Amino acid sequence: MNEPPDLIDKAARALARFALIGAVLLAAAGAFAYVGGWLSPSRLTQDRMIAAFRSAGGEHPGFRRNHAKGLCVTGWFEGNGNAVGLSKAAVFATGRSPVVGRFALAGGMPSQRDAPATVRSMALRILPPGGEEWRTGMNNIPVFAVNTAQGFYELLVASTPDPASGKPNPAAMKEFLARHPETVRAMALIRARPISSGFADSTYNSLDAFRFVNAAGVSVPVRWAAVPLQQFAPETEAQHTDPDKNYLFDDLIARIQRQPLQWRLVVTIGQPGDPTDDATLPWPDERRHIDAGSVSIDRVSSEDQGACTDVNYDPLVLPPGIEPSDDPLLSARSAVYARSFTLRAGEKQSKPPSAVTTSEVQAGGTR
Repeated sequence: MNEPPDLIDKAARALARFALIGAVLLAAAGAFAYVGGWLSPSRLTQDRMIAAFRSAGGEHPGFRRNHAKGLCVTGWFEGNGNAVGLSKAAVFATGRSPVVGRFALAGGMPSQRDAPATVRSMALRILPPGGEEWRTGMNNIPVFAVNTAQGFYELLVASTPDPASGKPNPAAMKEFLARHPETVRAMALIRARPISSGFADSTYNSLDAFRFVNAAGVSVPVRWAAVPLQQFAPETEAQHTDPDKNYLFDDLIARIQRQPLQWRLVVTIGQPGDPTDDATLPWPDERRHIDAGSVSIDRVSSEDQGACTDVNYDPLVLPPGIEPSDDPLLSARSAVYARSFTLRAGEKQSKPPSAVTTSEVQAGGTR
């Protein structure tokens, strides 16, 4: 069924408006491509996807190809035991596990100005006792904008700025949306989400589905979210007209330096018929939810010397007890994350300083 023209027009205008700042266009936890050797030369490869990111966001050696503007944090995850019946992963047992995390804005532009509509991300590397490891990347949107690697690639191509205007071609975006009704529907949900005042009071969603496996071998589909214990406050006009281009990050730094920030890890249990292979589709609100523990963040540092700098937040780095679902974006994300990591590792010598630093805030107040 074709989507109504007015809905397509609204989605096209929104994507065109957000493309340069990575608001929805680059809302993914990462780019999507298949490992080069898996596909024929005419199909997607890691390098083709990386090239599409470069065309859409520019060349920025040494930085991540998506979520380029970010900040390192550390803290801990405290399991409360509530999820032990669903997953045998050690992280869910009662006790603390160290966390190396990263907050970032979607998009490949490491010096972009902070803006309310730009998608915010929280990535976590959780290290429970016993040598297990869990890496997860979450975003403050309710669903993903596309459901296949090919769709994301086509979206990048449609959003590449025209050299004459410096902006995406509206006709190209409209044509893309006419062929991707799933993106039109997802965009309506993304545009309707409440936007909080900053990183600290944002809810971050896994978007992709996974599976929990318990000690008896029983498997259930799940999604999860980091829900803030900080009170939600809406973004204000004064905030996004602030001359400080890093106002979101500076606020995050100042808040962490005052006291730890906390989120509840809420797991949603899927039921038969809930889509596990399409991240553009939400699950019903009435699904069962479990509070599996809390994430606490108490230290922050620039990426130039932070603990997260050399971490690849690959969503398929999972402990026993957490498994991938049939969502095709998971293997795609993993492949392109690996390529991005390899490229930036070889560009360290030419990488300029990160746009976000902690020195100004530590000296007293934000810029």
